[in-house]
Amino acid sequence: MLSETDAAELLSFLTSTAHPQVKGQTTEYLLGLSGNRDGICVLRSRPDLLAALFALTRDPSPAVVKDCYFIFINLSADETLHKVLVEDVNVVPVLFHTLLDPENPFSDQICSILSNLSRHRKTCRTVFQVLQEELGLTGLVEIFCNEGFNPKATLHYLGPLLANLSQLPEARSLLLDTDRCVIQRLLPFTRYQSSHIRRGGVIGTLRNCCFNHAQHEWLLGDSVDILPFLLLPLAGPEELTDEENDGLPVDLQYLPDDKKREEDPDIRKMLLETLLLLTATKSGRLMLKSKNVYPIMRELHRWERDVHVRAACERLIQVLIGDEPEQGMENLMEVEIPSDVEEKLKEAADKEMQELEREKISQEEENQTQEGR
Repeated sequence: MLSETDAAELLSFLTSTAHPQVKGQTTEYLLGLSGNRDGICVLRSRPDLLAALFALTRDPSPAVVKDCYFIFINLSADETLHKVLVEDVNVVPVLFHTLLDPENPFSDQICSILSNLSRHRKTCRTVFQVLQEELGLTGLVEIFCNEGFNPKATLHYLGPLLANLSQLPEARSLLLDTDRCVIQRLLPFTRYQSSHIRRGGVIGTLRNCCFNHAQHEWLLGDSVDILPFLLLPLAGPEELTDEENDGLPVDLQYLPDDKKREEDPDIRKMLLETLLLLTATKSGRLMLKSKNVYPIMRELHRWERDVHVRAACERLIQVLIGDEPEQGMENLMEVEIPSDVEEKLKEAADKEMQELEREKISQEEENQTQEGR
C-alpha cells in the first residue's frame, strides 16, 4: 500500500505544471502498477490519484495521455474498480464527450474503457444514462456505422459497447423502435470481415434484442429481414438440392464453392443462440421452418468441430425438426417446456443426428474407395 507521503509525492508529479519528463516517468510507473493485482488494489484505494491521472488524458504530451488511457483500460477491466471510476472519478461523461471529437487519436482506447465499464448491469445503466444525455444511443449507432467518422481510430470496440448496452430493456427498446431505422443499420456488420470485435459486438447486440419476443415477427418480416444476416455466416459451400435451395432466402441460394463460414467459434455460437431465441415464438418457428433453415444447420453440424458450437446447433435442430408444443405453450419464453415435450424433441433430434452420422461415414468410405482406385 502506498504511504501518504508516497501518494502525495506522486500527486505532485501528476499535474499540468509538473516537469514533462518526471510526469512521463510517473505515468509509466503507474501503468506498470495497473497491470497486476497488487497494483490495482493500491490504486483502488486512491481515487485522488485516479482523478489526477484522468485529468492528464488532456495533457499536451501524447505519451502521457497514452499511458493514462491504458491505465484506465487496465483498471476498467477489473469490476471491483467500476464504482470508483464511475462514481468517484466520474469518467463516463468526459469519455463520451471526447469520443465525439472526430480528430481524437485515442478514441479506440476510450471505446475499450466504455466497453469494460458497461459489462455489468449496474454500471452499464449509468453508462447508458450518461450516453443518453451526451449523444443518445441512436447517435452512437450513427457513429458506429460511419466508418470514416474518425480517421485516426477504428472504433471497433463500439460493437461490444452496443452489445453490453443492449442487455438493458430500455436500450433494446430504442434499438427496436419500429418507427426508426436503428437495428437495420447494424445488420450488414454481421458480415464485416475487417474486425471480429466489431462483427461479434453486432451479433451480440442482435442476440440480446431477440430476448424481446414480442418483436420477433417484426424482426423476421420485411421491415428488418434479420434471418439472412444470421444464416449466411453459418452457411458453407456444400451443395444442396434444388428443392432445398428454392426454399431458402434468396441470399442463401446456390452459394459458391468458395463460400466460407464464420471463422470464430464464439461468434458462430452467438449466431445459433440468436436463431434459437427466434424459435421461442410460434411465428418465429414457422418462419425458420418455412425458410428452410434446417438444411443449413444440417450441413453446419456435419462440418462443426467445436463441441460448444455443435451443442448449440443440436439444440436448434431439435426445435426445427420437432413437433409444435401443445396449445397454450406456443411461446417458449413464457412457459416451461414439459419434460415429455423436451424428451420428444431430443429423441427426434438424436434420430436425425444418427442418420447424419451414418451418411457422413458412408460418404467418407466412398471417398476412400475412390481414392484407393
